[in-house]
Amino acid sequence: MNIAFIGLGNMGGKMAQNLLKAGLKITGFDLSEVAIQHFTEAGGISCESPQAAAKDADIVITMLPAAKHVKDVYLGENGVLSVLKAGSLCIDSSTIDPQSIKDIAAVGAEKGIKICDAPVSGGTIGAQVGTLTFMVGSDDAVFEQAKTVLQHMGKNIVHCGDVGAGQIAKICNNLILGISMAAVAEGMALGAKLGIDPQALAGVVNSSSGRCWSSDVCNPWPGISANAPAGRGYTDGFATQLMLKDIGLAIEAAGQAKQPILLGGLVQQMYQQLCMQGNAQLDFSSIIQQYLPKEN
Repeated sequence: MNIAFIGLGNMGGKMAQNLLKAGLKITGFDLSEVAIQHFTEAGGISCESPQAAAKDADIVITMLPAAKHVKDVYLGENGVLSVLKAGSLCIDSSTIDPQSIKDIAAVGAEKGIKICDAPVSGGTIGAQVGTLTFMVGSDDAVFEQAKTVLQHMGKNIVHCGDVGAGQIAKICNNLILGISMAAVAEGMALGAKLGIDPQALAGVVNSSSGRCWSSDVCNPWPGISANAPAGRGYTDGFATQLMLKDIGLAIEAAGQAKQPILLGGLVQQMYQQLCMQGNAQLDFSSIIQQYLPKEN
């Protein structure tokens, strides 16, 4: 089984390395030379384009920033659907709008190529240790096939429904995540201002009703959660600009469905402000900086 992995950034690179650890042959492509270097050092085979990576692949996995990149990789002038053989499987783990993956899947179906969406939750920590949750949108047969590969990168592989359902689950999950991170940041900053030791406060929260992923696994206060981006200057995590994008997708979908989004709109403005301050590449837990005194 030949696998092509396109998009080897903070998430994709770690996911690909887990496939390599499982003994699978992986060809890969990324625009970043640093990402390619890490990939090849782990045993991957680098290629000069998405098409080159995919031309002999049985399975293609993509992990890309936005819908425009996903559409270009699959449907563009040099898209991978033009070189894949019938019967191939494509798994897109990017977070994009549900309609885009449905459109790509429709083109794939005309060529006899199976396509499913499988966005992830668990952050860079989960990607590194192979405990991601995959939210899969596909029919039953494709889900079972995709699961044989996804199990090397994730602990929980959930069949959400037909193509596009994985994206619905993901944008709703990340809406909750973005809001909860802002809530934890607000509470931690308040506690520190009032004089409690942040370690003591986190201990109480994480053994009480305030506990959540943002407080426990990825606490925004430095030194609380092992391996969290807060302990390394908020680098090498889930970029604030990507969280902003995901909340925007949720708000856009809510508008189409005429479903109220109240907290999401407020938090969207907070992440937007963080990006405008030059922190777009920092992990989204850096939202806590909005609550701390500014350095002169």
